[in-house]
Amino acid sequence: MSDSPSSQLPTDATTAEVDVQPNTEAPLDASGNAKMRQMLGMKGAAKETNIWKIRLQLMKPITWIPLMWGVICGAASSGNYTWTLENVLISAACMLLSGPFMTGYTQVVNEYYDREIDAINEPYRPIPSGAISLPQVIAQVWVLLLAGIGLAFILDQWAGHEFPTITCIAIGGAFLAYIYSAPPLKLKQNGWLGTYALGSSYIALPWWTGHALFGDLNLTIVVLTLFYSFAGLGIAIVNDFKSIEGDKQLGLKSMPVMFGVTTAAWICVLMIDVFQGAIAGYLVYIHQNLYATILVLLVIPQIVFQDMYFLRDPLKNDVKYQASAQPFLVLGMLVAGLALGHAGV
Repeated sequence: MSDSPSSQLPTDATTAEVDVQPNTEAPLDASGNAKMRQMLGMKGAAKETNIWKIRLQLMKPITWIPLMWGVICGAASSGNYTWTLENVLISAACMLLSGPFMTGYTQVVNEYYDREIDAINEPYRPIPSGAISLPQVIAQVWVLLLAGIGLAFILDQWAGHEFPTITCIAIGGAFLAYIYSAPPLKLKQNGWLGTYALGSSYIALPWWTGHALFGDLNLTIVVLTLFYSFAGLGIAIVNDFKSIEGDKQLGLKSMPVMFGVTTAAWICVLMIDVFQGAIAGYLVYIHQNLYATILVLLVIPQIVFQDMYFLRDPLKNDVKYQASAQPFLVLGMLVAGLALGHAGV
């Protein structure tokens, strides 16, 4: 899904403590950090004219990482992964599916339908700046979608699935990505629903794919990962703070819009911490006490960084918080996956 469910700030925004100003210019320096931001699809990127670099920027490679990691967690939860060359290569193919193909498709779709918002928040981005035409963007969407579905079908054949589980997950994820960004449904207009859709795409969908590749996807794994996705909802809220000005003008909703900056920041951290804690409790229930303890220990530094950075100034410190705290969250996901695989869930 998109790296950020769109958000909206009430016109009276009395609960926001920090003035929000849109970033209207790209850095003039196209080298160093600004150039790297361009390649990764991050805010504050340098201007670019090379069409292939522009296409890469639209796909936002920085957002691929959590979904590629989710595949690893799913493989671990299957309990059947072994370190053979064949399994390593097929895992890499599955990460190609979840990252560059399906997440790339999602991001390009979101860029297409967010072009009016970006014209306010980041007018130098490829579509609002005119660096790439809309027909070129649409062609890129179709190439990524068809390549992803084709690869998913190949993975199903490798796994020997009578029912094309991975292909169905890919198609379902693509549909969810579309209705998240596109009218008339445009789930991102609903703060809770849109943000949870994004959170589940971070955690549940790639997890299901990795698990189905090496094992039998079952109801327990589906329910647990959907529950775990509420922590992903918290991650998604972090991204809402960077788009407040444009979302306010276009009347879109998010947590910072509905509840104000401070309250939204608290909702964010509580969702992340509480649902990870609940997963740790489930691991104790299935007698995976060591894994539960490790998961709790990984939550502690997240709480520290929440207090140091995010809760004090979510608008200024969102990227710094993600860089410092998110590694502990994704490690916790792997711990949970290993525990479920060890327990034979």
